[in-house]
Amino acid sequence: MSYALTPFEAEVIERHDETPDLFSLQLRLTDATRQAQYRFVPGQFNMLYLPGMGEVPISIVSDPEDRHVINHTIRKVGSVTDNLGKLQVGDRLGLRGPYGRGWPIDAAEGTDLVVVTGGLGCAPSVSFIEYALRRQSRYGHIHIIQGVKHAHDFIWRERYELWRTYPDVDVWLTADTGDTLWPGKVGPVTQFFDQLSIAPQRTSVIMCGPEGMMNAVVRDMRQRNVPDTQIWLSMERNMHCAIGSCGRCQLGAKFVCRDGPVFNFAELAPYWGHKGV
Repeated sequence: MSYALTPFEAEVIERHDETPDLFSLQLRLTDATRQAQYRFVPGQFNMLYLPGMGEVPISIVSDPEDRHVINHTIRKVGSVTDNLGKLQVGDRLGLRGPYGRGWPIDAAEGTDLVVVTGGLGCAPSVSFIEYALRRQSRYGHIHIIQGVKHAHDFIWRERYELWRTYPDVDVWLTADTGDTLWPGKVGPVTQFFDQLSIAPQRTSVIMCGPEGMMNAVVRDMRQRNVPDTQIWLSMERNMHCAIGSCGRCQLGAKFVCRDGPVFNFAELAPYWGHKGV
């Protein structure tokens, strides 16, 4: 087994149930030296491993300068994630990573940020939002747009309310289907764009979520003359090995696990919209 495929032991330090099928695990590598050496960029992911069950790719949502813990938010969608959800404080599991290319934290400096997320796409982008909010002097205005299918899919309500209180930050919420308590609008995420002051040459678009939503955002932002190199997408594919070896996440000539999961649209354009590519 290569070193890149070796999981290291991690311990659950804290756990939180976000919704009945969504939970967060705060982990720490049991080897103190390895934990101190652990580095990542927002948008990268780890492979979390349960012996006898398998492993799954999970985005890292903690801040890269917090060297003491590694946070993940996970939805129960199969046997491995169901059993990760049963872990309690003190339990141990395997962790290998980080893998992939994360968000463009340096390339986006000095630009306004339009962060668009859909559904659980909010988990990978939360790491970038938190990163930018802690370093606001490096970035311009931050527009945060969250879309969900149903109003009850909206999680981290308190976190979004907190983000509203930051200067030079606005938060927009929308659902395909709302209810009487839904605090946002109903309809697509693109409905808000006319209300944003988008200067195309100094705007970076950050998005994660269903590809139908991302396709609508890409089309709109291109019409507003935002350069393809400043439109960034976090792609989801069936990532298995995490090192571009097994080919399960191949997207054209690229491997999502190794070359992504974050790409700018100039890189994806040759393959975008082609089924089976």
